[in-house]
Amino acid sequence: MSQFIAHHYRHFNAASLVDAAKGYEAHLKAGGKMLVTVAGAMSTAELGISLAEMIRAGKVHAIVCTGANLEEDIFNLVAHDYYERVPGYRDLSAAEEEALLARHMNRVTDTCIPEMEAMRRIEKLILAEWMAADRAGERFFPHEFLYKILRSGKLKKAYQIDPKHSWMLAACEADLPIIVPGWEDSTLGNMYASHVITGEVKNVHTVRTGIEYMTWLAQWYTKTAKPLKNGEGSIGFFQIAGGIAGDFPICVVPMLHQDLGRTGVPLWGYFCQISDSTTSYGSYSGAVPNEKITWGKLAASTPKYIIESDATIVAPLIFNWVLGN
Repeated sequence: MSQFIAHHYRHFNAASLVDAAKGYEAHLKAGGKMLVTVAGAMSTAELGISLAEMIRAGKVHAIVCTGANLEEDIFNLVAHDYYERVPGYRDLSAAEEEALLARHMNRVTDTCIPEMEAMRRIEKLILAEWMAADRAGERFFPHEFLYKILRSGKLKKAYQIDPKHSWMLAACEADLPIIVPGWEDSTLGNMYASHVITGEVKNVHTVRTGIEYMTWLAQWYTKTAKPLKNGEGSIGFFQIAGGIAGDFPICVVPMLHQDLGRTGVPLWGYFCQISDSTTSYGSYSGAVPNEKITWGKLAASTPKYIIESDATIVAPLIFNWVLGN
């Protein structure tokens, strides 16, 4: 695959893909680490097939993802056989969409997630964890609750894909740091709110969220980020799509510098964004990397790449290049 890419991908977005992949390799070879951010519906797009391999190979050192990506990898793990693909989704009528709703099939572009087999199955298990922590006066982050479920082995009999294709399982096995900003905007986040309303969970703060994630990230970044021999910071930033998964963590550097006065902490040492958003009318997801210089997130010398394409196509190619496949 790497040979094919090197031979054919010579110009435009294809060349940017190669440059970004080589930059990722160079950053790791220099002793750096990589934080990967995941937005969109990449777990339902089964990014886990390549991302899990990257985690196991030590090519990813932290993940920031939306609540949807956190949970949807596990939904796919236990309910894959019940998923339905709708190739002609663009042609669906409103009545056909209602028919999917009646069957509890929640559509994400061309893929329908089965509510009962996926979402409600996980809800039952995680509610028990939420309530147990609540009674004990304990508090955990969203990803920690899911790690508890995976480590308990209670889902093993329900696996419907090869476990090596689940990035959450790979992350759990590696005890990988995960940050989930805006977790409330997810299926499990909505379910958690409903159980707080019913009183089954007494303390709304049993699940730790946003600001605590940022304070944890600030501590981790301060401790982990070191200057490399090439003068760049040791932590790279590989952003898949836009949104809060990318916006939230990149701000930790200017916060450390400008609000905490930790000016000795290096900037991000590598930056790549895969996005089909364009620069227009204040779009941050489509902003070119140089805009981040003005916010104190990247340096003028930071290796910067932007690939204006579909992340479901591009990310697995870059990952396989970095893996040497």
